[in-house]
Amino acid sequence: MALDTHGFVLTGQAEGLAAGHLPAPLESSVHSVFAIGDVRSGSVKRMGGAIGEGAAVVAQIHQHLAADGAVSTVEGERPAGDVS
Repeated sequence: MALDTHGFVLTGQAEGLAAGHLPAPLESSVHSVFAIGDVRSGSVKRMGGAIGEGAAVVAQIHQHLAADGAVSTVEGERPAGDVS
């Protein structure tokens, strides 16, 4: 996982492009691993900031899973690979 010089997790484009993957703003250098709050480089290190990042990352994770076919974006539709 990419860290800054102080040991905080780099996220989004700050961590660079890995194999052509454009990371979400709160995604770390490890594909599908997100970082928020005090562990993230560039965060404000305040509770209110962490709460806001927590709310934002929910949407980013949902978009990420939908892009990978892990969840459906249409109500009533099954995720890819779901044979139940």
